[in-house]
Amino acid sequence: MNTIDDFVAIVRDEIGLAAVTPEHATGSLDTVPGWDSIHLLSVIATMEARTGRSVPLPELLEAASLEQIYEMYTG
Repeated sequence: MNTIDDFVAIVRDEIGLAAVTPEHATGSLDTVPGWDSIHLLSVIATMEARTGRSVPLPELLEAASLEQIYEMYTG
C-alpha cells in the first residue's frame, strides 16, 4: 500500500464497502457510503496485519476521514 488510492481499494475490496471511491477519502466518515463503527474495527485489523503497525485506538476514534486513518498507518 503506497498511496491513498491503494488504501481506498483496501476499504472497498477487503472491508466490503464497494461504493467507496478516492473522493470519499478526504470527506467526513459520515459521508462514506455504508460506513459504521464495525468498518473501523475491520480497517484497524486489516491495516495492522498489512503494516505491522499498531495505532492507539483513541487516536483512531478521533479520525474524521479515511485519509486521516491512512496517514496514521503510513505517516
